[in-house]
Amino acid sequence: MQIILLERVESLGQMGEVVTVKSGYARNFLLPRNKALRATKENISYFDAQKKVMEAENLKRKGEAEKVAKKMDGIKTAIIRQASEAGQLYGSVTARDIADAIGPKGFKVSKDQVRMDRAYKLLGLYPVKVSLHPEVSVEVTINIARSEDEAKIQEEKGVALITKRDDEIKAEENALKEQQAAAKAAAEAAFAQPEAPAAEESAA
Repeated sequence: MQIILLERVESLGQMGEVVTVKSGYARNFLLPRNKALRATKENISYFDAQKKVMEAENLKRKGEAEKVAKKMDGIKTAIIRQASEAGQLYGSVTARDIADAIGPKGFKVSKDQVRMDRAYKLLGLYPVKVSLHPEVSVEVTINIARSEDEAKIQEEKGVALITKRDDEIKAEENALKEQQAAAKAAAEAAFAQPEAPAAEESAA
């Protein structure tokens, strides 16, 4: 599907560019969030007529975002979660959790502005990108700990407080992967075997 961008979209292009994307991506994300319009003649004409106004509004929002970014960039915020002795979380940390944790620091952030490039499954400190504007992003640090006291110690030391060494955790993860692979191979082998009754019927 061809669309015209109403703002800068990372990996796609700048405001006003006409690009081709998958229909699902356009219908489920870009169009409902007013990041783009279908690239019809009518919509392109509409954009051309409104281009100066849109660019002026974009510059204003960008300037406001840059002011917030100067205050927000580099902040650290704690997220308290239950975890095992090895530091494995019982549950997950979502984009909403991160947005909610930033709130008490004096910054209003929605879950859609949080850019999660990984799943957070262990205690520790992690950098997270927050998009304040299509052209302005900041990096904050989330401090996943089992208590507020533990979070303070982790922030001071810069590492997670876990009782098992990294090599032990890695060995456990590799053993689990091997078990899963073996189970998968066994299941595939079972499905690959021909059914005995069918073979007898064809022989008859």
